[in-house]
Amino acid sequence: MNKITLYTTDPCAFCRQAKALLAKRGLIYEEINLAMDASGRAELAARTGMMTFPQVIIGEELVGGFMELAAADRSGRLTELLAV
Repeated sequence: MNKITLYTTDPCAFCRQAKALLAKRGLIYEEINLAMDASGRAELAARTGMMTFPQVIIGEELVGGFMELAAADRSGRLTELLAV
């Protein structure tokens, strides 16, 4: 299974929703909270081109934020992304 990395910040309603969706599916993820990490935010922006939270990366593929994660879940793409 591909690794799920979830970049979050505080407070963030969409971050909480993303964590809840992943937990509901029984998926294990690595959370990286960038609330107090300006350099981490800059690195994330350079990697993804976005400064919004959350940012979900599965394997090496950027899924996007909560709305994109929810859409991937509904369409079955989330399952495909997790497959090795």
